[in-house]
Amino acid sequence: MGFRPIKTRKIYEEIVEQLKDMLSRGELRPGDRLPSEREMAESLGVSRASVREALTALEAIGILDIRPGEGTYVKQTSIAETFEPLALVLAVERNPLAQMMEVRRVIETECAALAALRATPEQLARIEKSLNDMKTAPNVPEAVQHDLRFHFLIAEATQNTILLRMMNTVADLMHHMFRSDREDLYARTQKEGQIIREHEAILRAICNRDHELARRMMLEHINNIEIGISSKSPQPA
Repeated sequence: MGFRPIKTRKIYEEIVEQLKDMLSRGELRPGDRLPSEREMAESLGVSRASVREALTALEAIGILDIRPGEGTYVKQTSIAETFEPLALVLAVERNPLAQMMEVRRVIETECAALAALRATPEQLARIEKSLNDMKTAPNVPEAVQHDLRFHFLIAEATQNTILLRMMNTVADLMHHMFRSDREDLYARTQKEGQIIREHEAILRAICNRDHELARRMMLEHINNIEIGISSKSPQPA
């Protein structure tokens, strides 16, 4: 894991920020076991007490699960506490796709606009790489995975951790419920390059710091995705 030496007086807060950053980038995922306190202290160049204070703070807000005698794990909360209740609600709704796309329109259009205003050069490079990975993916399922990462990285570039968590939950739910439909849509439009062109337009607007255009391009993309999925798998009226 890429820990960085600590250079701040608020040592435990810096450790917390590094761990949260690893979580947001996907370096740490639910269920992962963290290194021991001793290993982390050596990597960070700090005391074990500072590491322990940071881990305790993250446990208090529900991110980590400290198991005496076993180790410290990233807590499995997204599925058990968020994903399943939402999935249950959508399972009994008459038109779950339309409702999910409405949520995406609300969240992702503003994510694109905020990313255009706030993304760092490093974050822009990661978004561009995810788009290039999508273009060169050897098969449709992998291309869809890179597509999901593209949208996740835009949410990350908002510098808003709450938006990022919301986006992650919505993306997981969409992928779970409509994965085959999304893969079919990607396969159908792959030759025409429509989805790639839409992603390129979103990225271009974000890189140009044009937040209004980024918002419009994201809205157009989401509307087209909904039309494409609905035309293949019409939802109940």
